[in-house]
Formats: sequence, structure tokens, C-alpha cells
Amino acid sequence: MAYKRVLVKFSGEALAGEPGYGIDTKILNYIANEIKSLVENGVEVGIVIGGGNIIRGVTAAADGIIKRTSGDYMGMLATVINGVAMQEACEHAGLQVRMQTAIKMEQIAEPYINRKAVRHLEKGRVVIFAAGTGNPFFTTDTAATLRAVEIGAEVIIKATKVDGVYDKDPKKFADAKKLDELSYDQALNDHIKVMDDTSIALAKDNALPIIVCDMFKEGNLLDIIKNDNKENCSIVK
Repeated sequence: MAYKRVLVKFSGEALAGEPGYGIDTKILNYIANEIKSLVENGVEVGIVIGGGNIIRGVTAAADGIIKRTSGDYMGMLATVINGVAMQEACEHAGLQVRMQTAIKMEQIAEPYINRKAVRHLEKGRVVIFAAGTGNPFFTTDTAATLRAVEIGAEVIIKATKVDGVYDKDPKKFADAKKLDELSYDQALNDHIKVMDDTSIALAKDNALPIIVCDMFKEGNLLDIIKNDNKENCSIVK
């Protein structure tokens, strides 16, 4: 097994499917079964999901009517909605799941407590970390890196709609080149948007690799984590 404990980061948009907003339960079910395959192979899994399928703080605050801090709190609540949906889907697939939130809301989830999160992972439970870092001006990318470092994950898997990192947008440029491996500094200096700069810098400080892969290629997550297969992904380290 290449990795024993991982943190998987999904974008909120990934849950939306073709409409681009809301939650597609078919996609939820697919992701839950991909996560199940990891757990059944002895991998301890933490999850962070964005909230862009519902609302983004930056977008909400764009015209100045809503303050950026309030917009970001709205975005954090969106990640909680997605977290509840993911929890339900994982439980439907037969997994034991706990959700922890950076903002206290005891009727919905546990508050984030590091030692408790680690204990859940040790018991084979999937742990969903919601509400970002609990602070405005920080993205869920940064939350994913922070939680990964805190729980001692060996790698972050950023599950996207593409099979890795490219030097430019492969959907817009036919000559876009896939970068199988790049350094943290290369990602930062060349403004290659693997994750936001704060999260990459935090990963660099803690020597935490970031793997970017296609979440819609069935079995891809398990292949990367179990067999260290780097064909269908890119790695930043």
C-alpha cells in the first residue's frame, strides 16, 4: 500500500453534475463507492468538499452588498450542506462516517477536534471536515491542506475533472502539456493553479505531496493510493 492515510479534496462543483449547481445524487453515490473501495482496502480517509455548487463567498460579495466575511461564512455553510449529503451517501454505501465542522453546530455534526478525528480514522471511519477552516478569506483548498497536516495524512488527493496538471487549460488549448510531476515552487512561481497559493505553501512547509487526478475514472483513486500509479495523475512535491 503506497498510502495508509489520505485526505481527498472534492470541489463542490463536482457534486453538481451537468446543471452546474445543486447536488446530483448519482454523482454522490459514485463518489461514495469510490471512497468505499479505499476503506475496504485498509485506507484511512478524510474528506474536504468545497461549496461552489451552492455559493462562493467571493462571488456573493462581488458587488459589495454582502461583505466578504459574510460571503465566506455563507460559503462555509454551503460546504456543510455538501458534507451532510456526502455523509448520507457514504452511509448508504455501508460506511461508518463522522462529520466535523470548523463552526460549531452540534445538531448537525461534531465540532472539529483533532484527537477525536484521528481516533475516528483509526477505527476505520471516514471523516468529513466541513465549514473550511472556520475563518473568512481562506479557501477549502487551504482547509484541506490544514486538515491533512493536522491528521497526519501522507498525501492530499485533489479529485477533479481532469487527469492531472497542465501548463495551460486543456479545454481551451489543444497544445496543453500534462505535467506528471512538478515542485511546490514551480506551482507557485508559474501560477499553476493546482490549489491556491496558501494551500501549496502550507503543503511545502510540511512536505505534504499533492496528487491531482480524474475522479470520474472509476477505480482511479484506489489505483493511485494502493499501487502508486502515476499514469493518470500529476504530483506536486
